[in-house]
Formats: sequence, C-alpha cells, structure tokens
Amino acid sequence: MPIRVVLADDSFIVREGMRELLESVGEVDVVATCNDLDSLRAAIERERPDVVVTDIRMPPTNTNEGIQVAEGLRSSAPSIGVVVVSQYADAEYALALLDKGAAGRAYLLKERVSDLDQLVNAIREVARGGSVVDAKVVENLIAARSRSKRSALAELTPREGEVLAAVAEGKNNAAIAGGLHLTEGAVEKHISSIFSKLGLSEEPAVHRRVKATLIYLAEEREPERR
Repeated sequence: MPIRVVLADDSFIVREGMRELLESVGEVDVVATCNDLDSLRAAIERERPDVVVTDIRMPPTNTNEGIQVAEGLRSSAPSIGVVVVSQYADAEYALALLDKGAAGRAYLLKERVSDLDQLVNAIREVARGGSVVDAKVVENLIAARSRSKRSALAELTPREGEVLAAVAEGKNNAAIAGGLHLTEGAVEKHISSIFSKLGLSEEPAVHRRVKATLIYLAEEREPERR
C-alpha cells in the first residue's frame, strides 16, 4: 500500500513542485494539498494520512504552524508521521519539533526538497516511526557549541561514549541498562556526567537528551566532511 500523504505549504510553486515530485513515486499517494493551518487540520481530519509534509510557517500567523500541527498530532493521532520542511537551518526549530520525542518526526530544509530521494526517505522513515534531522541543522548546532571547545565528546569516557550512542538511538534508560549490562542507576549517573561535560546541565530535561543526540550525530559525521 502506498504511503498516504497530506502536503501543506502556503507557496503555490513550492506546494505544486513537491506534489509533482511525490506523485512520480509509486510508494507515495498525495491525498490532499493545503495552504494554511486551518485547511491542513481539516485535511488531516478528513483523510487520516500516514504522513503530513508541512512548511514550518504558514498563515494565519506565519510563525510555527508546522510545529503546532506536529505537537497536536502526538495526542490526537500519534501514528501519523510529520515531515516539517523549513528554509531555516536553526537548531532551535528542530529542538522544538523534537521536544516531546523524535519518533515519527523529520526536519528538512527546503533546499533539499528538490532531492526526491531525501524527501521520500524522510517520508518513509517517519511513516515507520523513525526520525530524520537535516545534516546542516545538526552542523549549525555543533558549530555554535564548538567555537570555544573543539570536541566536547573527546572528554567522555569510553563507557559514556557507549551510553551517548545509545541515547542517540532513541533508547530510554532501561533499554540502555539492558543493552550495556548496567543498572539503571549507573546509566543515570553516566548520563548526568555526559550532560555536564557537554555543557547541557542547565538545559530543560527533554532538550538535554535531544541536544546531546544532535551533538553526537554531528561529530560522528565530522570525519566524512574532512
């Protein structure tokens, strides 16, 4: 069965361009297109899609409508994946999207939309509960945090590195403890130490895990960029 998609963007050119791209893919079925928050909510209620692909800013306020929809669906329809598409490579937008969890959520830059493989991959990932964050967003976050310190990860112990890798995979403390043969108390201590070494001790609880994950992913990609 194809992945049923509702597509939303207030720009007619962008919206129709994405629709034409996606309709060329057999595994995707665009069941509705929308140009503002109200029409998007109505289409979701009417069509019950597998995935919503939405601009981050749309009428009526042109602020964060895409993130509002993603947040609302966590309680009203948690099985619906959301791909937020934005022209802004600001890590704070991605953090807002992932604030309550990364499962079924993706954040892509509009400049990537013309790459059909990337767009379809993001749709495919969120449809099955995965997540995707644009590499440039990750790079911007780590660049901002690395101006005074080249690599915060270099300060982690080997065991802390293993725990952070598991956090980046979306595992909770119990799953990390089972996988690494540790007690949950030991995992909590390692994570506390990781947050401290990464300079995240003062961040809100959820943001600490998300930011630690983004830092890990960015520095894992560093050798590929050299």
